[in-house]
Amino acid sequence: MEHVQPLDRPFPWRAAAFAAGAVALAELTALLALAGAHLFHVHHAKASQPATTTPAGPATTTVVRPLRSRSRVSVLVLNGNGVSGAAGTEATQLVARGYRHAVPGDAPTTYAQSIALFRPGWQREAQRLARDVGIRAVTPLDVRLPGSERRYQVVLILGAN
Repeated sequence: MEHVQPLDRPFPWRAAAFAAGAVALAELTALLALAGAHLFHVHHAKASQPATTTPAGPATTTVVRPLRSRSRVSVLVLNGNGVSGAAGTEATQLVARGYRHAVPGDAPTTYAQSIALFRPGWQREAQRLARDVGIRAVTPLDVRLPGSERRYQVVLILGAN
């Protein structure tokens, strides 16, 4: 007993596949055109904004980049006060505040004052970190860290104060 009715002619699979491919190609082209138009608009909107100039000289321009979010800042927290667990406690608090990484460690020597050190281009983030933890000293990183610790943009050294 046969329940399926036989077709008089075979289904045109090639034509159906060709039509589906043409529709997919048209959708892809439309998406790429929209993305290109969006990128063109964003690029030209940034280019049309005037650069900030200083009053001292019209030839000097200053470009101010936006402050990076805490979730993009990695901090190395070094214990420079000799109190056991101080760096670990501060690192835990920094992660709770939203910092990407806060890894505790020991400073090579003791410090009388806490200090935030920053790599070139990360000064504003170091200043925010200093405000977050209540310290006043912020300065460029003046020593080379070992290769394993180059991934940190800001170094926080906890001093005795």
